[in-house]
Order: sequence, then structure tokens, then C-alpha cells
Amino acid sequence: MTAELLREQDGLAAALAAASTSLPDTTALRPERFGALAYDFGTRKLSFLRQRGSAQLRDQFELGLDAPICLTWELTYACNLSCAHCLSSSGRRDPRELSTEQCKAVIDELERMQVFYVNIGGGEPTVRADFWEIVEYAVAHHVGVKFSTNGLKITPDRARWLASTDYVDVQISLDGATPEVNDHVRGTGSYDMAMRALTNLQDAGFTDAKISVVCTRENIGQLDEFKAIADRFGATLRLTRLRPSGRGADVWDELHPTAEQQRILYDWLVANGENILTGDSFFHLAAYGEALPGLNLCGAGRVVCLIDPVGDVYACPFAIDDQFLAGNLLAEGGFKRVWQESSLFAELRSPVTEGTCTKCSHYDACRGGCMAAKFFTGLPLDGPDPECVKGYGEPALAGERTVPERSCDHSPLHPRRNEPVLLTITRRERA
Repeated sequence: MTAELLREQDGLAAALAAASTSLPDTTALRPERFGALAYDFGTRKLSFLRQRGSAQLRDQFELGLDAPICLTWELTYACNLSCAHCLSSSGRRDPRELSTEQCKAVIDELERMQVFYVNIGGGEPTVRADFWEIVEYAVAHHVGVKFSTNGLKITPDRARWLASTDYVDVQISLDGATPEVNDHVRGTGSYDMAMRALTNLQDAGFTDAKISVVCTRENIGQLDEFKAIADRFGATLRLTRLRPSGRGADVWDELHPTAEQQRILYDWLVANGENILTGDSFFHLAAYGEALPGLNLCGAGRVVCLIDPVGDVYACPFAIDDQFLAGNLLAEGGFKRVWQESSLFAELRSPVTEGTCTKCSHYDACRGGCMAAKFFTGLPLDGPDPECVKGYGEPALAGERTVPERSCDHSPLHPRRNEPVLLTITRRERA
């Protein structure tokens, strides 16, 4: 998400009236208590209009919005892969997943609430027989779609259709700049499948696809190579943080970047950040000094949330656990009631005034780090991030803690041929 201040004006009504006439036709304007949000579907840029003298945007956003800016929607837990670090432990379809008509009803509600776009994922969302129908319906109802895929269904024909469709972004998952690194965590053949999808999109004239990389200990050294791949395909690189949720909890100790690698990543983002998307994944790194592009805050239950395949609403896409379940959109009042009246969301939007991190001189920079990373490593939510760049996470991890059991697991019941097997590779010293 790109944050940009449009202008400051004394009168909110006058400002909104002026903005509504001066903004491009592709831009949607949504009033908020501090002013308004403006989202340009053409450039995919989010901007803000706020009253003179109002609090800083980050402070406003921490108190929550009338509706999400965007939300993640896991359409299905079914998946053709079994990635070692899958945050939703996907593989098998949940038989209770929302029907086509229920999905369309959700889109209708999001349109009424002026949610600008949805990040559709899974599982592998394209394996749903009605996936493309749902995408078309969303676009027709002024809800933009950004969907993540391993490339399975991005055929030449489908790529040409995507190239002719407005308001749809495609994000191809790739966790290694080489087959060896990628397939180690995503499964044999997944690198070639992603490259084939990117080639099909480029050949069809689809512009600005996204390449999504989960940063791990194995691929931090490939950042320049990832950028070169993105440039080759005319795509944008998107880096995200490895969280210890889902199956990621099983491999986090082995795969999460070392302290030295975190500094390498931070320096690389500072040098390249204006051209790299992160989805605010790395706001915990801001304690190094210069803030990274973005809001630099935890948006869980404030500006984002997650809808799972059965309609359960969670505070965060990386925190699929009963403790962060806010409600179900099939209940009376639908999604709007969950977003605006959930006691969990109200708690998350309350100012944080206590806890270990609030006493730290770097708190205003990193805001205490990632809620999901703390929870799934058994650390208190008001304590340090397990990857705290000031070193407070390491002693916390060494102390007494209870790692929560996985509350849901949709992993395949039987191993698949292409399922990754993580190996510890060592080099034998010569005598």
C-alpha cells in the first residue's frame, strides 16, 4: 500500500467536494472521520485527504476505519501444492466453504461499504470451479481483485483474458530465484510453473504482474536476482515476512532470517524500497532507523482483516487462530457488523499504553512488531517481536513460553509427489 497525502484543507465538506471533481474517473473516494480515502484503480495507488490539524495518518489508522481499505479473502483451502511454510496449512478443501451465491453476497456487501479491493488467496484459489466467475462479479461491482496464485491455471488463454480485464492484479508466488531454493519449500516443479505463468502473462500483454516472495534464510541472498526476474517480466517485486503461523510454525526456526540477514534486508529495502511492495510486512525493521515506505503499523482489525473459506472473519491474514476470530459474516448483520461491532476489533483499535515494548525508546518506530509472530512463538502480545532488531526478542524466546497448538489444519492427509522435504545441508570439511 502506498500512502500519499493529497492536500490539507480547513473545511472537510469543501475538501471532499473539491476532490470529487478533480480526481480521475478511475478513483473512488470514501469519507472517513479524519477526511477521506481515495483509491485509484488505474494506478493502484491509495491516497488520503485529511483536515488541517488532524492527527497523523498512522495515529488515525491505529484507531480503525469505518471499513477496511482492503481485506484478504481465502476462497478455499484446497491446493495443488503443500508449501512447507503455508500460513493457512492448506491442502484440503473445507466442505463448508462459501457457495458461489454466498460469495457474490459478500461482494455486494463490500461494494456497499466501499472496500476498494480484495486480496484473494487460499489454498490455490484458481482451483475453485467458480473462481473466474467470482472475479468477474467483483470487478463488475467496483471491488478490485488482487489474487495470489502459484500459476497453476494461468494458461495462455486465461492470461489473454486477464490482460483485457480492468481492476485485476495477478500475484505469482515465488520463494526462490532458482529452482533449487524455490522448490525446497514449495515443491518440485513449482518454480517452472511460476515461470510459465509469468511468461504467459507477459506474452499476453498483461502489465505489471506481481512476484510475491516470502523472505527466508535461504533466499535473502537472492534479492537482486528476484529484482532481475521481476524486471525481465515487467513485473513488480513484492516481499513479505515469514510468519510462524500454520505450517510456517513447523519450519520457522529453520527458515526465518538471521539477525544479520534482517539488517541486509533492511538496507536493501531502504535502497530499493520505492520500487518494491511489502504490504507493511517489515515495519518491525523500522527500529533500525529510517522508516520504510508504507504506514509502518500493524493493521490487524484496524485497516485489514481476513475472511476464510467458511466466512469466519479474523483480525489478520497471518493469525488464523480462535483467539483472533471476530465472528462469521453469515450471522445476522453480515461482515459490516463484525467489522464495526466486534469486541476483538475494538480491543485492537484501543491505544496501547502498557507492556514491555511501550517503555522502549524505539516503540514509536516499530510499534512493538508483529502480533502474529509473537502469538505463534508463545510470546506475550505486549512484549517484543521475536525478531526484534534491538535484540529483545532473543531473551524472550529463551525464556519460559507456551507455543499454541494449531487450531486448524487442512494439510493433505497423505504426502504428495511434489511435496517439499526440508533437509539440513552441511558441508564436510576436508582433512
